Amino acid sequence: MEWKYAFKKSFPVMIGYVILAVSYGLYMHNLHFDWWFPLLMAATIYGGSVEFLIANMLLLKFAPVTVLLITLVVGFRQFFYGIAMLDRYHGQGWQKWVQILGLSDETFAVNLEVEVPEHLDQQLVYSYISIYDYLAWVFGAGLGGVLGQQLAIQINGLDFIMTALFIVLALEQILKESNHISSISGFIITAICLLAIGQTYFLLLALLLMVIEYTWLYRRLQRRAGGNK
Repeated sequence: MEWKYAFKKSFPVMIGYVILAVSYGLYMHNLHFDWWFPLLMAATIYGGSVEFLIANMLLLKFAPVTVLLITLVVGFRQFFYGIAMLDRYHGQGWQKWVQILGLSDETFAVNLEVEVPEHLDQQLVYSYISIYDYLAWVFGAGLGGVLGQQLAIQINGLDFIMTALFIVLALEQILKESNHISSISGFIITAICLLAIGQTYFLLLALLLMVIEYTWLYRRLQRRAGGNK
């Protein structure tokens, strides 16, 4: 069954999402928001680090343009995730929207790495993984908001959990590559951009440079393939 297989593959991400989202709910409570604020934001934004940033900006002077730019910079990487999944995602109807709107960092990593058995519907597995991850995040945020009102505490350091999980998933994908040109160049480009322009805009520049690089590599491979015919 697709839902069982997807649950098994998504379970590590779900655990990480619940724990991190609980800390987010507690964090929102410490900013004096009611319990339903983190639940609502998790359900509508579903942006992880963006939600932590927006939580602080809600306490400042209303500046929609600033919020829009920050959200664009922080979440722009997901645009490239969508491009990378064009060959894999072919869902129709409700699955199409689930696959598009549910593409988080960890969901991208899992769906890119997962090898679906031939007897299962591949697109349905992708969709279920996206749904499980989304529900885990929303549930955790709501739970954290409720616990915050009852316990009035904040647990520090839990925001590193998803970073560690994503690193593990990335390393697993790297080990499966036939060559590591793209991975190594990606690390180098990111490091150079960080050192050159700082933390605010380095990710946007690094992603743009990697798209240019991957486009060049793809065209080079296409020319080689055409020359071998």
